[in-house]
Amino acid sequence: MAEKSTVPPYFSQVDVSSGAQRPTHVGPADEQTELLRDVLNAQDRTNELLEELVSTLTAQQRRRQEEIERWRGANPGVADGCREAAEVLSEVQVEYLRRLTDDVRDTGDEMVYGDFLLSEFVDRYGPRLAHLNGVIQALAQLGGGQPTTADEEQEG
Repeated sequence: MAEKSTVPPYFSQVDVSSGAQRPTHVGPADEQTELLRDVLNAQDRTNELLEELVSTLTAQQRRRQEEIERWRGANPGVADGCREAAEVLSEVQVEYLRRLTDDVRDTGDEMVYGDFLLSEFVDRYGPRLAHLNGVIQALAQLGGGQPTTADEEQEG
């Protein structure tokens, strides 16, 4: 006598209806139509939720922008200083990225096969680059926009 397996089946039926019981005398075409209608209703609800989410996020972003504008108006000297600092740090960032890319070009082959070199590279450049990006973004936002580099000013 063979033992019954206690492993649950991989596939099972899931009732995705909204809780309403379907009549048992419904044909396959009607059942398919009803299922598609249920899917459409679920999609409509998802769209409503997404619209609410977008509305909420937009309102939060608008409030944050208004707060920053008020802050800039109350602190014009600091805002100008933030913009100038962001521009200088942006130039520092460009030079830092040049050194980083030179290092990758020089040691890239060794990093592919050597975990130590890759780890050393990430430790050396990763945190500093991440923090520098964060500081530049904060200063640029408080200063009134994206920092421009010397290259961009010469082009314009």
